[in-house]
Amino acid sequence: MAIAVPLEAELVDRIRAVDPSVTVLYEPDLLPPERYPADHAGDPAFQRSPEQEERYWAMVNQAQVLYGMPNESPAGLARVARENPHLQWVHAMAAGAGGAVKASGLDQETLQKFKVTTSAGVHALPLAEFATMGILNGFKRTAELVRDQGAKLWPDLRTPTRLVSGSTLVVAGLGEIGMETARLARALGMKVSGTKRTVEPLEGIAEVATNDSLPALLATADAVVNTLPGTPYTEKLFDRGMFAAMKPGTVFVNVGRGTVVDEEALLEALDNGQVSYACLDVFAVEPLPQDSPLWSHPNVLVSPHTSALSAAENRLITERFRGNLRLFLEGAELPHLVDTVHFY
Repeated sequence: MAIAVPLEAELVDRIRAVDPSVTVLYEPDLLPPERYPADHAGDPAFQRSPEQEERYWAMVNQAQVLYGMPNESPAGLARVARENPHLQWVHAMAAGAGGAVKASGLDQETLQKFKVTTSAGVHALPLAEFATMGILNGFKRTAELVRDQGAKLWPDLRTPTRLVSGSTLVVAGLGEIGMETARLARALGMKVSGTKRTVEPLEGIAEVATNDSLPALLATADAVVNTLPGTPYTEKLFDRGMFAAMKPGTVFVNVGRGTVVDEEALLEALDNGQVSYACLDVFAVEPLPQDSPLWSHPNVLVSPHTSALSAAENRLITERFRGNLRLFLEGAELPHLVDTVHFY
């Protein structure tokens, strides 16, 4: 196997310790330096010499297993898929790696020759904490407080805030991120319902429904968190109809994918008060265009798709990969496989 993206040497040693039969190819001088913890793409200013470039591709093209997509890019994945006849499995750093697999442009015949797993679940806690922050921001009017502070304004009339405890949260997408968000929300006293592709009872969840029944759930919500991936089935799921189904003053948080939300519809809902506050980590186009009204909307927090990042991320992904590597060596099914039809 080969380490195709930046990774600390001590974590590489942990991978080597999984099984003595595994040869781990790791040449740190061929990998760009990290600018911050878990900077999987590394410093964009880094360039390999022609000799280093040749060594890098020789390394990844002899591996059966890759830790990370080459150069952390769809183009890198496409190249190694074409050139490496031994490739059996690529473990991607992202939880939503389906988008990168789709962007590689590989045909189905090629995609069936190897497996791609994601790091889904590793990011559940930081994303859930961010979603919880967004809910609290909306209920506690922090955007207004920041504006008043900037204006050095002490209002004559004190405005009460809303209690999170006793309120209702709807989570669109009760996967690992959604369930971790639900856990934190319940700790704050919230009642939680949500959607899942397969309807089944879930511990601590008051009601589970499919996305077809989402409007009925939204009518009960004080806050809504989206964790859904971007697929043809979720494209602009949150449209004018969905926002109209919400109660006036609903708090909206998106930590899933930006394509799930019709941003024009969201802006209308913010302007007419249907949504009182939106905390957004993802957008339909990233980076968010400079002319997007979301940047300057007084009741929107824009986060540059960073809420999943944490100083522990490399360690957590390594531990996930180590467990997957054991399964791979045993010939067992790998978890969190990318669906090469729907790309999630």
